[in-house]
Amino acid sequence: MAMSEHLIYTIGHSDHSVEEFVALLQKHGVTSVLDVRSQPYSRWAHQFNREALTRDLEAAGVAYHFLGDALGGRPADPALYDAGDGPPDYRRLEQTETYQAGIARLLDLARAERVAVMCGEGEHRHCHRHLLIAQTLLERGLRVLHIQPDGCVVEGERVARQLDFWGGLA
Repeated sequence: MAMSEHLIYTIGHSDHSVEEFVALLQKHGVTSVLDVRSQPYSRWAHQFNREALTRDLEAAGVAYHFLGDALGGRPADPALYDAGDGPPDYRRLEQTETYQAGIARLLDLARAERVAVMCGEGEHRHCHRHLLIAQTLLERGLRVLHIQPDGCVVEGERVARQLDFWGGLA
């Protein structure tokens, strides 16, 4: 994919088998998965643990990149959470150098490959890949398509900041 297309996919691994997951990626021509899980492991779907997923994707001709340390929805820094144990404040997270460097890395990869930003949640509306990452990309004029568990795609859309999880009402 040339960046001139300004297109980035997102996908949640959900509870798919690896074969189903790879088929979804191939259906949309994805050549590179960017894992944005803060912890790249699954208690319920071991096939999506980092090492197993890397191996299986590479066997299918799909590159794997871990960016959860920069673009994960559960940052390690406690200052990025509301009221200590509340949800992450995505507005503060978005302003960090680490997050911005992760977005730059994502865009660099997207210039050379057709990428899908991956997290665990099948429903994109409940995931930081929509509430945070896609919002950043849309603000920059890129097109975001969310691959649904059934294989169809949903156009990325802006979230009204006063209605999302960006730290409460604006």
